[in-house]
Amino acid sequence: MSIQQKQTILVTGGCGYIGSHMCVELLSAGYDVVVLDNLSNSSAASIEAVQRITQKPLTFVQGDIRDANCLQAIFTNHDIQAVLHFAGLKAVGESTELPVKYYDNNMNGTLRLVEAMTTASCKTLVFSSSATVYGLPDKMPITEDADTGATNPYGRTKLMVEEVLKDLYTADPTWRISLLRYFNPVGAHATGEIGEDPNDIPNNLMPFIAQVAVGRRDKLSVYGDDYPTPDGTGVRDYIHVVDLVRGHMKALEFLQDEPKLAIHNLGTGNGYSVLEAVQAFERACGITIPYQITGRRPGDVAVSYADPTKAKEELGWEAQYNLDRMCEDAWRWQSQYPNGFNT
Repeated sequence: MSIQQKQTILVTGGCGYIGSHMCVELLSAGYDVVVLDNLSNSSAASIEAVQRITQKPLTFVQGDIRDANCLQAIFTNHDIQAVLHFAGLKAVGESTELPVKYYDNNMNGTLRLVEAMTTASCKTLVFSSSATVYGLPDKMPITEDADTGATNPYGRTKLMVEEVLKDLYTADPTWRISLLRYFNPVGAHATGEIGEDPNDIPNNLMPFIAQVAVGRRDKLSVYGDDYPTPDGTGVRDYIHVVDLVRGHMKALEFLQDEPKLAIHNLGTGNGYSVLEAVQAFERACGITIPYQITGRRPGDVAVSYADPTKAKEELGWEAQYNLDRMCEDAWRWQSQYPNGFNT
């Protein structure tokens, strides 16, 4: 049995969209998995689905990442070697309306987690950051050394956590920390058993399109068609969620060698417009997606896509799935579970 097969990994937010796909990859690779999730924007049904897919058990703890006693119990009861930290509130619009809620959850949650890890002498952490830390970038594609400066409270919490972890590493260079800046995760597991299941109106494009296709929403609102892009709609770098979590696997391996703090973009390096994404989804589901052009949203940039070169060179990782595959997998999940895990 290899070293990694003996390791126990804590996945915070492991019932969520990305966290549940992460659990599938970890269990399939032979890791033991402990999930911590407060189910505020997720369902325990995802954990059951993960275990069906992998035919392997995991340990689920329902609790809040801000609960120091809960964290202490997890590190006392399990020999955790590394933490993959996904727990956090993530809706940009909501963050502007409820900034204190976002700072409390995302910032304080991470601080409590790092304190518990320090006490337990567990110093390997992969953090779920975001391309929102780049704010309004002035050139494309976006490299890791681009200027940072988030334009909303959600993005600022990600940027602040990055700064905390950088300071932590400077103070104690025995830590092994990976900051992964995601672009736009979409798609679902190929089985269609787990996927993106927002509790409320979707904040992101792909689940909204999927809900229109399945009849839960009347039409898609397209925010702006007057951007300086080929069809006037915003261009984004969409990445398949399975590619994304495989990037975390590579980051975890990368941290095994020696203590370090590393920053990597996880994106495809390709930009697709909103209308291109709609057309790809129509090809996947065979249904016309009605949409309505509305005004731009404040803070939205015209174009955003990654330069993933550093992740390829240092982690040996690159995205494998194209937009059509992302849409096919998203549709398989949505059509099998039209009301998500409540189906």
